Amino acid sequence: MTKADIQFVRSLADKRVRDAERLFVAEGAKLVEEIVASTMKVRRIYTTSDDVEGQSVERIERRDMERISQLKTPTDTLAVVCQPRHELNLDRVFGGLVLALDGVQNPGNMGTILRLADWFGVEDVVCSAECADCYNSKVVQAMMGAILRVRVHYVESLPQFLDEALRRDVPVYGTLLDGKNIYNERLSERGVVVMGNEGRGVSDACRSRLTHALLIPPYPQDAPTSESLNVAMATGIVLAEFRRRM
Repeated sequence: MTKADIQFVRSLADKRVRDAERLFVAEGAKLVEEIVASTMKVRRIYTTSDDVEGQSVERIERRDMERISQLKTPTDTLAVVCQPRHELNLDRVFGGLVLALDGVQNPGNMGTILRLADWFGVEDVVCSAECADCYNSKVVQAMMGAILRVRVHYVESLPQFLDEALRRDVPVYGTLLDGKNIYNERLSERGVVVMGNEGRGVSDACRSRLTHALLIPPYPQDAPTSESLNVAMATGIVLAEFRRRM
């Protein structure tokens, strides 16, 4: 592996480079195997293993893997992958259940939410520009392969996206501490579910577009408890309740 190759793969840790090159890094034999079997295009696979084969595969020394890996503990396989291009088809998106992420900035939360979307059959996730990059290495690892099935879209204005939902009579749900008990509310098979920032929650601009404010109640409701739930945990509870009603 040349020094130029090492420098290039390392440079993909920078979002600006990922965006310019339309590439991202995926690590781990299982994830890379899934990507190879999918419709995603792989630019190059680097491995220290003799079990990985193919035209785009290059075997490298362990020390080189340690140099290019973005993980604390490098795996034996790393792939440079072309970012998929997803069209934001509003007819499709508003025909089912869609997640809208309002400033979710922690890569671990972002990856977990996208993995939850995959688990609960949410095929499209629409993100505000402030959200963590879905091709950040920490997000890719936390997604556990969901990147192959969930279409992630970034929009310049999430409130405008919600306005379009309202124009189409699509319900817009959001979790608020002053919302109504989710277990008592009617939930539709289609709609937009807005999940807010880790610290601020749902922004005022998005809050004003909500048609249904939901609360995940603590148990028992009058007992002292934590101030709020982690946004990824809350997303899992909300999606599970929507799907339970179907």
